Amino acid sequence: MSDPQNLTSNGLSYKHAGVDIDAGNALVEAIKPAVRSTRRPGADGEIGGFGGLFDLKAAGFTDPVLVAANDGVGTKLRIAIETGRHDTIGQDLVAMCVNDIIVQGAEPLFFLDYFATGKLDVAQGTAIVTGIAEGCRLAGCALIGGETAEMPGMYHGGDYDLAGFAVGAAERGSLLPRPDIAEGDALVAIASSGVHSNGYSLVRRIVDVSGIDWYMDAPFAPGQRLADALLTPTRIYVKPLLAALRAGLGIKALAHITGGGFIDNIPRVLPDTLSAHVDLNAVSVPPVFGWLARVGGLSEREMLRTFNCGVGMLVAVAPADVEKLTTHLEAAGERAALVGHLRPRGEEAVTFEGRLAL
Repeated sequence: MSDPQNLTSNGLSYKHAGVDIDAGNALVEAIKPAVRSTRRPGADGEIGGFGGLFDLKAAGFTDPVLVAANDGVGTKLRIAIETGRHDTIGQDLVAMCVNDIIVQGAEPLFFLDYFATGKLDVAQGTAIVTGIAEGCRLAGCALIGGETAEMPGMYHGGDYDLAGFAVGAAERGSLLPRPDIAEGDALVAIASSGVHSNGYSLVRRIVDVSGIDWYMDAPFAPGQRLADALLTPTRIYVKPLLAALRAGLGIKALAHITGGGFIDNIPRVLPDTLSAHVDLNAVSVPPVFGWLARVGGLSEREMLRTFNCGVGMLVAVAPADVEKLTTHLEAAGERAALVGHLRPRGEEAVTFEGRLAL
C-alpha cells in the first residue's frame, strides 16, 4: 500500500486527483466573447469575479419587484451526451428559467449557470456556454456569471449536469396574473418548437422500444436525424410577450406548459373560482407527439399531463383583445390560435372537448 506522505513528497497535485485548474481557466477565456455578447443595460461587467453585478436603475426600473426562477434540462442531456451535440442544450437551460419569469409579467434581467462534470473538456464546455449565451440573447438578459465544477468520482465518462438561475423584475403592481381575470376570458395557445425540455425519460424509453437509434432519420421528420429532431431547443417567448404586455394587449395570465402538461400547469395561474376549458381540436399538434403516442401506446390523457403537445405557452386574454394579440404574436414570428376560454370552476380545473390530432 502506498504511503500518503510519500505521494505528497513526490508531487501529488490537484490535477493528479482529476481536477485541471488550467482547463478551467482556459474555459473562462474561451467563453468571454459569448458572455460579452449578452450585455444589456444594467449589466456591463466581465465574468471571473466573485459575484455578478446588476444595476436595476440603469435597467430603467423605479419601484421593482424581483422575480427569480431556477431549473435544469432533465434527461434531454443524455441525448446531447450520447451524440456529442452540445450546442443547443444551453438554450434549453435558459428557456426553462426565463419562460417561467415572463409568465409572471416580469422581464428577465440576468442569468447564471452551473455546469458540473467529471472531467472538463474545454471544447464541450465552450459549446454549452455558447448555447447559454444564445438563449440569453433571445431572452434579452445578461449572462453575468456561473460556476464550472469538475468533480471526478461524481460524474463518469462524458456525463455532465446543468442548472440555471434567472432573475427578472417588474414594476410594482404589474405582475401577472391580473386580478381582473374572469369567466369568459379567452385562451390563446402559442406554439412550441417540439418536445421542449420535459418528459425526456419517457421519450428515451420510447426510442429504446422503437428500435431506432439517434443517427437514423426521425420517422416524424424525414431528412433529419432523430437526435437532432429531439434536441430542437425550447422556444423562448420573452421578447414577443414582453412587447405585448407593454403594448397593453389584454394579457391577464400566462401559463408555461412544461412538466405536467396542460393538466398541472394551467391551474397554477387561475384563481380557485375558475377553470380552463380547452378545445383540443384547435390545438396544432406537431408530428413528434403523434409518433411518441403511437410507439409508446400513450393515452391522450397521459400525453396531456406529460408533454406540451404543441403548446409552449397559454395566454388568458380579454376576448376583445384576441385578434390584436394573435396579430402581434404572428408578426413577431410566433404561431398563435384561440383554443378555449375560462369558465366557473367545477370538479376539474381543466376540462377538454374534442381530441388531439395524434
